[in-house]
Amino acid sequence: MSYCTYCKNLPEDNHHRIYHDNHYGFPIESDNELFERFVFEINQAGLSWDLILKKQETFRQAYHRFNIEIVASYDETEIERLLHDPGVIRNKLKVNAAIHNAKEILKLQEEFGSFKNWIEHHHPKTKEEWVKIFKKTFKFTGGEIVNEFLMSTGYLKGAHDEDCHILDKINNGKS
Repeated sequence: MSYCTYCKNLPEDNHHRIYHDNHYGFPIESDNELFERFVFEINQAGLSWDLILKKQETFRQAYHRFNIEIVASYDETEIERLLHDPGVIRNKLKVNAAIHNAKEILKLQEEFGSFKNWIEHHHPKTKEEWVKIFKKTFKFTGGEIVNEFLMSTGYLKGAHDEDCHILDKINNGKS
């Protein structure tokens, strides 16, 4: 079987390989899971994806499993809790962005029925068009963050090499 260049020699139990084979580029139906991926991409900025993959479960615990309503209601006490939690990235701008973005997603859910519907409403777009939309709507959304979020959730191409067998799996709708 053919794999993407960056992971073809990784063992099956490697977290990069598991992410590649089961998550990267696959469509996501749940708004909370979309929000989770969005927060992961924001927190990865300036850091390694390896660090985020290693901390993903502690992130889930710290951010109430990425329940959008709960994160949107975070107050100063919750912000301080997160800024002192070694299981997450303790960056106030990133923490505040997660809370702000959760609030924005709640507004989008009211208007479009879901975060996913909002994305679908704008799809397809170029990376540049997506970046403008995200910057207008959310915080901490540079070009690379938006690109990786949309590639990792299947809205932009490029998550897998063209000959990677996982791309076939995605294109055939198998998860």
